[in-house]
Amino acid sequence: AIRTGYHAAMPDHLHTAARCVAPRRRLTGAIIGTLSVLLALGCTACEKPVPEGRFLVTIKGERFYLEPAVTQQQLSLGLGGRESIEPNGGMIFYFPVPQRREFVMRDCLVPIDLAFTDDTGRVIALHTMTVEPPRAEGETDMDYELRLKRYPSRYRVRVAIEVAGGTWARLGLEEGDRVSFDADKLKDLARRADPAR
Repeated sequence: AIRTGYHAAMPDHLHTAARCVAPRRRLTGAIIGTLSVLLALGCTACEKPVPEGRFLVTIKGERFYLEPAVTQQQLSLGLGGRESIEPNGGMIFYFPVPQRREFVMRDCLVPIDLAFTDDTGRVIALHTMTVEPPRAEGETDMDYELRLKRYPSRYRVRVAIEVAGGTWARLGLEEGDRVSFDADKLKDLARRADPAR
């Protein structure tokens, strides 16, 4: 009698080799699958945790750890007075009421890139803000404020993002692109900072 899957003309040692190939292929596939899963998990585990007091924003696939500006003082001061901005640092502003906004480089010592976004993270206005001449001796606060260049949102917004100058050009960010952040978490931060809002 001839066994199923058995070729009478094939020597017995070749039958043994043929039967061993299929389990090896299954084993190799299982090993590759397992390694792929472990590699994916490993990459996720290696992502830098969000530092205390920072807010995660992803822009063009790059992670930024921004300081949230949610109090009136933080919103007014922004990054003024900073001598440097970390490459993946900066600030995210959350205003309680959506309205047209204008930012200025008040007392700012380094160039800053600015993006206004809607609540979903869609970029609606981009600016590269340059350093203004310092306050002149005897210059009044009003005269200083009046001479500062305005950078408008053009539309009503709640959210603005400031990062180191040159970042938008490096990333190729354009109006209409989306940046990723947890809008509910940002709103909750603002609510906890000022419960009256």
